[in-house]
Amino acid sequence: EKAADQKATQKILDFSEQDLVNLRRSIYLVIMSSLHFEECVHKILKLNISEGQEKEVCTMLIDCCAMDKMFNRFFALQAERLSRLQPVYQEHFAAMFDQQFNTVHRLETNKLRNIGKFFSHLLYTDAIPWTILSQVKITEETTTSSSRIFIKVIFQELCEQWGIKKLAARLADPDMQEAVGGFFPRDHPKNMRFAINFFTAIGLGVLTEDLRKQLEHAQVIQKTKAIEEQTTGDSSDSDSDSSSSSSSSSSSS
Repeated sequence: EKAADQKATQKILDFSEQDLVNLRRSIYLVIMSSLHFEECVHKILKLNISEGQEKEVCTMLIDCCAMDKMFNRFFALQAERLSRLQPVYQEHFAAMFDQQFNTVHRLETNKLRNIGKFFSHLLYTDAIPWTILSQVKITEETTTSSSRIFIKVIFQELCEQWGIKKLAARLADPDMQEAVGGFFPRDHPKNMRFAINFFTAIGLGVLTEDLRKQLEHAQVIQKTKAIEEQTTGDSSDSDSDSSSSSSSSSSSS
């Protein structure tokens, strides 16, 4: 009886896995056979997708986008429309940004660029919340060459679609600071300089104007503090010398 139960359980698991394989195949065929993104979204929504399986659609769209030689907006447009129609897709794409960013060092440069532009599309269309960027911090210690390329692709695409003025205004919005504050760290002059150099190197130095002012202010404070410490030290040495001289005079008497 126990063996029969195990066999039945195994059979159920096999069916579940096979169902998932079949679903992925169906999603792939729908995506690749559609001529227009709206047609594709319509077909996807008609598939028998159970609750919790929406993630498979999101994964397939990102994978298809990554595999193309050049970025194809067809996949990003589907992701945008699905996110607007059903919040569950928006949640999955937002979660997948974290996943992609944390494993971006494993991607080939071409895939990295395509996925960067994919998420940039979802950001500049506001299909997903900008809070997905809150985990990113531009410092030497918290980024790799791959993650910096990924961020570069996203910001250059945002600038191309919106223009530098609109992008700067969005980044300066007080309500956005929790989401984008990590791109312009103000905790230490070293990190401030690194972020300024990064954005300048990718042609978006204008975004760091406020950070440059903050850095100048921090450097003035640092310099003033150093002078005060030096003055205090010199004063202490002078007092010590005076005390020594007085002691010597008293001894001579």
